[in-house]
Amino acid sequence: MRTAVYPGSFDPLTNGHLDIIRRVTHLFDRVLVAVLENEGKAPLFSVNERKELIARCTREIPGVEVHSFSGLLVDFMGRVNANVVVRGIRAVSDYEYELQMALMNRDLNASVETIFMLPAVEYTYVSSRLVKEVFRLGGDVARLVPAPVLESLKQRLPVAAGA
Repeated sequence: MRTAVYPGSFDPLTNGHLDIIRRVTHLFDRVLVAVLENEGKAPLFSVNERKELIARCTREIPGVEVHSFSGLLVDFMGRVNANVVVRGIRAVSDYEYELQMALMNRDLNASVETIFMLPAVEYTYVSSRLVKEVFRLGGDVARLVPAPVLESLKQRLPVAAGA
């Protein structure tokens, strides 16, 4: 069984993330969406909330499992018997950062390979950070996030006065 890991903070999950998840399931038998436990980033949603949102948004996609991890990604991959990392690349700046991470992961474990995937064109500018910022300022993000994420944003984030 071919297993890939799609790691990230997913705070929150966007339609760009979902696009990559759907497409990578055509390449692998199992896709583990792995939520990074990094509270140092001051996430909007807890790890468990993010896992639940991802599970709700991917329940109709065969082969997807939702996990969380802390520490080194390569250690998590060893625990789940996976050797492929999937990362989304939107711009050259993403590539530069992701290349460093991929090379470090390979240095730590030579059997780990990284696949870079481009999101659909309509999501190339979308990031979780940007979604939160636009939503806080009263912008419409309905086409950028799945419906359960939009509802969670409405419950969690106040919209700026006058927006």
